[in-house]
Amino acid sequence: MADSAHGTANHEYHMVKPSPWPVIGALGGGGLGLGGVVIFMHTGQLWLMTIGGIVVILTMYFWWRDVIREALVENEHTQVVQRGLRFGMVLFIASEVMFFAAFFWAFFNAAIMPPDVIENTWPPPGVETIPAWRLPFVNTLLLLTSGATVTWAHHALRHGNQQQLVYGLALTVALGVAFIGVQGYEYAHAAFGFRDGIYPSTFFMATGFHGFHVTVGAIFLAVCLYRALKRQFKPDQHIGLEAAAWYWHFVDVVWLFLFIWVYWWAG
Repeated sequence: MADSAHGTANHEYHMVKPSPWPVIGALGGGGLGLGGVVIFMHTGQLWLMTIGGIVVILTMYFWWRDVIREALVENEHTQVVQRGLRFGMVLFIASEVMFFAAFFWAFFNAAIMPPDVIENTWPPPGVETIPAWRLPFVNTLLLLTSGATVTWAHHALRHGNQQQLVYGLALTVALGVAFIGVQGYEYAHAAFGFRDGIYPSTFFMATGFHGFHVTVGAIFLAVCLYRALKRQFKPDQHIGLEAAAWYWHFVDVVWLFLFIWVYWWAG
């Protein structure tokens, strides 16, 4: 509702304008998923999946561009709107928790009650596990340090220190990239493959899905770094950075569970 005399909104809510991106994103996601199924059933049909993936990426870019414009140019992100965006991020992270709960369930179900086909032992006979206190421990230090640096960046922004904000985000992104590199090296030198049994399958699903989240989080923070260099964040308005920091801390916590239970306890 708008004030008829002044043409300004008389409420704190954001009345979203019609946008094509939900429909375009749905079509792109459908093409991406359908293309993946077609490739699985009939090799060589890559075009549909490629087009769907490109549409999804473009939708993400332009949709978030519009959201940023609403905040910086149109000043639509009032305190009420920011609170709603925070709730949305919390619900998104909660949905991610359910994904990892499923992977942990599969792992613990096999580890605590090993079936007869693997001689009721865990890890299964012949599986050479990855030592927890080597590369996995290095990755633990990398992620824990990155959690501290992203907190440093957030704290600097809240106190108006743009330079430390940039330094903190740059260091966090670098640590995230280092984590991905170490995990890739670990996978390349693992003594087992994804299809070598229930232990490798559950191991790669849990740790690989986490590695995917680290990649997404690093991209998320890299975008925040670019925006920080453009001075688009303010001490009282930085939902994008808050969401990225929350997501990164979530990734940190999940890794601690993976390190303790999948690498150390089960190894």
